[in-house]
Amino acid sequence: MTLAERLRATLSAEPAEPPLTGDLAEQELGPSTAAAVLVAVTDREEPGILLTVRREDMRTHAGQIAFPGGRIDPGEGVVAAALREAHEELGIDPAGADVIGTTDEYRTVTGYVVTPVLAVIPPDLALRPHDREVAAWFEAPMAHLLDAANHRRESAVFRGATRDYYVVDWQGRRIWGATAAMLVNLSRRLQWR
Repeated sequence: MTLAERLRATLSAEPAEPPLTGDLAEQELGPSTAAAVLVAVTDREEPGILLTVRREDMRTHAGQIAFPGGRIDPGEGVVAAALREAHEELGIDPAGADVIGTTDEYRTVTGYVVTPVLAVIPPDLALRPHDREVAAWFEAPMAHLLDAANHRRESAVFRGATRDYYVVDWQGRRIWGATAAMLVNLSRRLQWR
């Protein structure tokens, strides 16, 4: 069974636990903005997931680790938006991505409703990070990112209330917030081993 076949088979299963959806109600945030991210899984014996490090001078989410992605343009679908953003941010050719499907939406504290799009990409692509958006990129082992033993809960005060969020560490990199929550959801959905 290929990696894509294995992912398709497990993505359609019910998650082991209910997905995280974000804990802020719309009345706290105002209207939401639709967004999509590409969860790009490298097709290798030990698959990895590509992540970006946002530039420190970005208007939002500066310096954070994220999946390539962004807001959905008018008239654009979720998959098209995720592929477009991954092409803009990392130079991933949309034609080379084998789209598996979408996973659980997540509402961010900044008012985005994000739909992750899971896709398999060839290993060792010559990526071209967008110099105004991406400070760096890296590939972390999928097995590590989706292992529940590596998902740590932390808390912080946001807008006067204590909020819980997840953190996943890998080689000195701190993946947290919405990106970590989407990894937790993917772990629950795929039950990857």
